[in-house]
Amino acid sequence: MLCRRFRFRRYQLKKDSLRALNEGHPWIFRGAMSSAAEVFPDGQWLALVDGQNRPVGFGIYQAEGAVGIRVLRPGATPPDSDWLQRRLNRALERRADLRQRVEGFRALNGESDGFPGVVLDVYGRVGVLQTYCAGVDSLGRYAAALACRSLDLPGLLWKPPQRRSGPGPVRRVLRGQVPRCVAFAEEGMRLVADLEGGQKTGLFLDLRGLRRWIRNSDLTGRRVLNLFSYTGTLGLAAELAGAREVWQVDASAQALAFAGHHHVQDPARHRLVQADVFEWLKDLSQDELFDLVVVDPPALTTRADQVERVLARQARLVSRAAAHLAPGGTLVACDCTSRIPRTRFQQMLKKAVPLRHRQTLLPEEDHAPRFAEADYLKVEIYR
Repeated sequence: MLCRRFRFRRYQLKKDSLRALNEGHPWIFRGAMSSAAEVFPDGQWLALVDGQNRPVGFGIYQAEGAVGIRVLRPGATPPDSDWLQRRLNRALERRADLRQRVEGFRALNGESDGFPGVVLDVYGRVGVLQTYCAGVDSLGRYAAALACRSLDLPGLLWKPPQRRSGPGPVRRVLRGQVPRCVAFAEEGMRLVADLEGGQKTGLFLDLRGLRRWIRNSDLTGRRVLNLFSYTGTLGLAAELAGAREVWQVDASAQALAFAGHHHVQDPARHRLVQADVFEWLKDLSQDELFDLVVVDPPALTTRADQVERVLARQARLVSRAAAHLAPGGTLVACDCTSRIPRTRFQQMLKKAVPLRHRQTLLPEEDHAPRFAEADYLKVEIYR
């Protein structure tokens, strides 16, 4: 039983924390915790109790960051291996239809699937595990082993995320042999994930819905501008949709080289530009007009006190990008800054671009958020 592998220590929740737990929130924020928690080591498994010393849940203590406790299981019954297996089975069942269409998907989506701080992405026959704080490392490795058995995956890589609380593990193969790059199918597209040097687990699986939208658009003879293009998967979707010209702009020469090697079928239709997008747009000729402009910057802050500044910067960015739309053209504006709520991003766009809102793309099932803070990816389409 999993619970026997850990020694649970008792922690009494304050009223605000107890209310959050009862409302189903998976985090206990540090500001709502008492000083009694300061004695716990990072990763301590906790039995959470109320003011009458009654068990109300179980969680994992995190020594750094705004989140103090990641709730694993509410209620009075400790988590065990059978319970985790059932939780994993439910997560995989929710992806049953998706797994028939794609070879790359998120098998475990952290708190939204009930595995706090744990992400497991699948590329073909390889799983890539990321754990976002030291306290969930053991949980992550255990859950990934269960998933590999359920999905019959021969390869498993443990890859530390760029944004992690506390020290992280080194890149480590946990199962079988893992190549640097893995090709996989996604709804008629052939994509390649860079498992060694790529962002996140190797590729932005969360942009699948936007790739599908672009791929299904009629871009025959059109010009496309893909800003912050990274390894060019959106550019490939545009090429397959018939675009005659695709400009891809990114600051990383390595990402552009990867794009040119793996995600460009007809080099004559692509222009790969290494540049700081914010500065490059300022100097772009007003005569350069595009039928589709995609603006997908990286997360610009993790701090709440910088949100207004970031929104102002984004407003300038999308306004300059929209100035290069051809008549009847389409602007796709994305944001992955978790500190920016969806409504605030939409309000900013409404003021920044004098265009007609066309569509909102919601997260795919394997990235569906189950609580507000997990709703990080926003994709809005304007014409």
